[in-house]
Amino acid sequence: MTILLKFIHLAAIALWSGGLIVLPFLFWQRRALTTGPELDRLHRITRLVYVELTSPAAFVAIASGTALIFLQATFVEWFSLKMVLVGIMAMLHVVAGLVMLNLFLPNGHFSRLSGIALMSAYLVVIVAIIWIVLAKPHVDSTLFAPHLFEPGGLARWLHQSFGDTRMPTP
Repeated sequence: MTILLKFIHLAAIALWSGGLIVLPFLFWQRRALTTGPELDRLHRITRLVYVELTSPAAFVAIASGTALIFLQATFVEWFSLKMVLVGIMAMLHVVAGLVMLNLFLPNGHFSRLSGIALMSAYLVVIVAIIWIVLAKPHVDSTLFAPHLFEPGGLARWLHQSFGDTRMPTP
């Protein structure tokens, strides 16, 4: 069961990452097109990549990864760092959707600089996630959050940071 879930997780990550890497190239092709059948074709292809391939792959990757967390009990510091990077990747996924919403308006455009910035952000995050998963670096949480990983540590940190916080009672 775990091996099948890992295979599904890796396949979904590959599709999600590949889709994100392709999107800036598709966005950049908008620069040379005006209203007409070629623009409609590009819009359909871009929507296919984002809506029908990349977004479902992101959902499957996150869902299968969440299941793997509980099946393998992966609760170590490097994994927390990986989760932060996956969150950044999900936010960049949303950025691509927002770009696509505005890109195919009559005055939509996507500059070369925007393409390079978006592509660089995707590549940096994807490579960082791959590196963390393969290297599993030792991250000493006591250097930046000494009591955060102790039982009750989060409550103490919240109290020190925000004062007396209480849960509302019904």
